[in-house]
Amino acid sequence: MFNEALAPYTTTFFRLAFAAFAISSFAFAAISLAAAAAPARLFILNLADLNETKRRLDANDAALVPALSRLKRDADRALGAGPFAVTHKDLMAPSDDKHDYLSIAPYWWPNPSTANGLPYVRRDGEVNPERDQTSDRKRFADLVQSANTLALGYFFTGRDDYAGHAAKLLRTWFIDDSTKMNPHLRYAQAVPGRNQGRGAGIIETHNLPELLDAVGLLNDSSAWKQAEHIALQKWFGKYLTWLRESAEGRAEAKAQNNHGTWYDVQVAAFALFAGRDDVAKQILSEFPAKRIAQQIEPDGRQPRELERTQSWNYSIFNLEAFLSAASLGEKIGVDLWKFESSDKRSIRKALDWLLPFASGEKKWSDKQITPFEPARLAPLLRQAALRWREPSYEKIIGKMQKISGDERWQLLNAKMPETK
Repeated sequence: MFNEALAPYTTTFFRLAFAAFAISSFAFAAISLAAAAAPARLFILNLADLNETKRRLDANDAALVPALSRLKRDADRALGAGPFAVTHKDLMAPSDDKHDYLSIAPYWWPNPSTANGLPYVRRDGEVNPERDQTSDRKRFADLVQSANTLALGYFFTGRDDYAGHAAKLLRTWFIDDSTKMNPHLRYAQAVPGRNQGRGAGIIETHNLPELLDAVGLLNDSSAWKQAEHIALQKWFGKYLTWLRESAEGRAEAKAQNNHGTWYDVQVAAFALFAGRDDVAKQILSEFPAKRIAQQIEPDGRQPRELERTQSWNYSIFNLEAFLSAASLGEKIGVDLWKFESSDKRSIRKALDWLLPFASGEKKWSDKQITPFEPARLAPLLRQAALRWREPSYEKIIGKMQKISGDERWQLLNAKMPETK
């Protein structure tokens, strides 16, 4: 029973409690507004470049209209995509936990010499269709592609439905208890008859830094809540710990080819997103000696990529990782764009070595079991042309076939208008 003798104290208590609640609510609202007002933090993309592209689109720059129109079409289709989740697979990981990511190594095939096809044998560069029939890899790739498309669509058009669906895709894969992925890749790129997963599978999340840029582009949307952003940061913090401390992560860190390069890009990006700038700085400060000097020859060749059966594609894939690392370095005061070893090894040298093959001046002579496509180099050439202010790179793009002008990279790194 309520004691009337306590009434004055109780009334005072409720008044103080209400005042405290009001103050804390005001403080929380202020923090939320400050967070919403903060500029987007991007990691691979350059916000100044995107804002300049947006300004030119607002001014009806005809050179950029085709790429924007295609992006809108892609974003409209992406509104019907997903949601995607690791829990949607039929095949269970060895852990019996559907929240664990599972995938099959792409270049491993049933053994023709055994009755049961085990153990699988390697055929480099030849993708076994089982990879996408029995694993999470395709769902994950679709998630990243759809979320990126929608976030860019939102940034350039302001359409809230794009942001809303992008946020839904992110929540489903990373945050919602019933569908979220456990933050590890213990069972990625398993090889039947040989292992249940391997460190090399970490390459399958090489495009997650791009997804973090998509998150940044949703920064001012009401569809992406501050609590969700914090939850996502925690997820990436846990994944970062797994990458650095697990046996699989330590093995991938030692890789001397594109796997090692992309490992560093992932660790640095996830560290920045999770608020571990110290980790990112360490990784990127060691990058010149550990990656550039070890993987790029003085003439620019990347010998470990040239050993592959898709040597052109892998040379570009590794170069993309180098440029991504340089972009990350910009955010934390580590200049990888200008680094050159004492014997002239550098990211720019790796790009320049590929140029005569992209322009048709030389014929590619290393093994390439899939069609040789010079235009694969175009997005990196554009990025390099802007960062190094090198007009000759733009001229090579102009000579390439199969470039229509509506590619997405035309928006991400827009060609500078020609001066008259």
